[in-house]
Amino acid sequence: MGYNPNSMKAEEFINDEEILECLDYAKKNKNNMELVTSILDKARKAKGISHKEAAVLLECEIPEVNEEIKRLAVEIKEKFYGRRIVMFAPLYLSNYCVNGCTYCPYHHKNKHIPRKKLTQEEIKNEVIALQDMGHKRLAIESGEDPVNNPLEYILESINTIYSIKHKNGAIRRVNVNIAATTVENYAKLKDAGIGTYILFQETYNKKSYRQLHPTGPKHDYAYHTEAMDRAMEGGIDDVGIGVLFGLEMYRYELVGILMHAEHLEAVHGVGPHTISVPRVCPADDIDTADFDNAVPDEIFEKIVAIIRIAVPYTGMIISTRESQQTREKVLKLGISQISGGSRTSVGGYAEPVRDDSSAQFDVSDMRTLDEVVRWLMELGYIPSFCTACYRAGRTGDRFMSLLKSGQIVNCCQPNALMTLKEYLEDYAAEDTKRIGEKLIAKEILKVPDDNVRNKAMEYLKEMDGGKRDFRF
Repeated sequence: MGYNPNSMKAEEFINDEEILECLDYAKKNKNNMELVTSILDKARKAKGISHKEAAVLLECEIPEVNEEIKRLAVEIKEKFYGRRIVMFAPLYLSNYCVNGCTYCPYHHKNKHIPRKKLTQEEIKNEVIALQDMGHKRLAIESGEDPVNNPLEYILESINTIYSIKHKNGAIRRVNVNIAATTVENYAKLKDAGIGTYILFQETYNKKSYRQLHPTGPKHDYAYHTEAMDRAMEGGIDDVGIGVLFGLEMYRYELVGILMHAEHLEAVHGVGPHTISVPRVCPADDIDTADFDNAVPDEIFEKIVAIIRIAVPYTGMIISTRESQQTREKVLKLGISQISGGSRTSVGGYAEPVRDDSSAQFDVSDMRTLDEVVRWLMELGYIPSFCTACYRAGRTGDRFMSLLKSGQIVNCCQPNALMTLKEYLEDYAAEDTKRIGEKLIAKEILKVPDDNVRNKAMEYLKEMDGGKRDFRF
């Protein structure tokens, strides 16, 4: 089986032989300045580069080239996403799981982690707590267990989340990170009104994948890898991919994830809505020393920069697995979404005392949402709680066409500022509010369209009087 990005077979659109040939080509050409220069010239057009070209840039160790990679990443990130950073929180519904993933404490052989599944009443309490923090966007997570966590439970939970309107709060977009499933089930998720369907590949190396997933339905490499095609066939417009860096060689994973993005673009006309870049970190019975492919910070930053250059339109996500220091470094290189005030245990938001006994991984960035929002603004970013594109039907290829044309700024910039205004009025500490008001006054003037800018300024004034939920 040869490499074919248009194929619907996992082993053809993620082709091991093609990846290994790319890595060999990259090693042989890492100091080929004529080739490297041509790749950088192509990257400057902000239309992406191929997985093979990305492999060459990753392998290149020439200092001035690495500096140019970072500079280009900053430029491209600003071109498509400006200074906006979308905020979200994960909500773990259940840690019951039948899989045997060797890197996850939810694996079924772990007998000492407390197993927990939220009731609908508990979900309601968690959502109220999240709304009281100021969140508008959630990513719900659940282990794979057809008995304890059937799709019907997920669908009921989504309905519960959307139904809760507490004070001025509302969850306006629910993204879903659950196990690979059928076209029919993806259609049900679509009908339930989900935003993005997220599924991490973990590793694109088939041999390693099977070793890391020795038991359970997740052991099936092809079924898992082809999940996004089934999701899009089921009508889901926005999908999010990712690998868990540290499980396999990072060079292999970078090429694999870019091949996956190229496949989605080739077959469905639209690539991934988001790419996540988590790294292996400690958890209940998981020791990172058991994995010998750890990615150093410097390489991690370069990976983020190259993904931004290769797939300029995609949103990029980094979670609280990473420290404040690491998150600050990669924000400018490509990250457009971050979590804040996160809990990685089942529930965890409604309890007055933090309980991490059921956590999927250790959190490195322990700050509250308000502390994260203030930090972002102090760095010159615009924390955004916007969900307008999803609610207006600007998803999939419709969203991407606006993004690629540059027209999205006339929606995203005012929407980001108006949702930030909501946060400042309803949830922020006084210091945060003071910083935010100055930021809004400055950034609203940068909305290109005169009519949109003037209307947004009117909406901001109305929000002082208590009105909410304006959007373009």
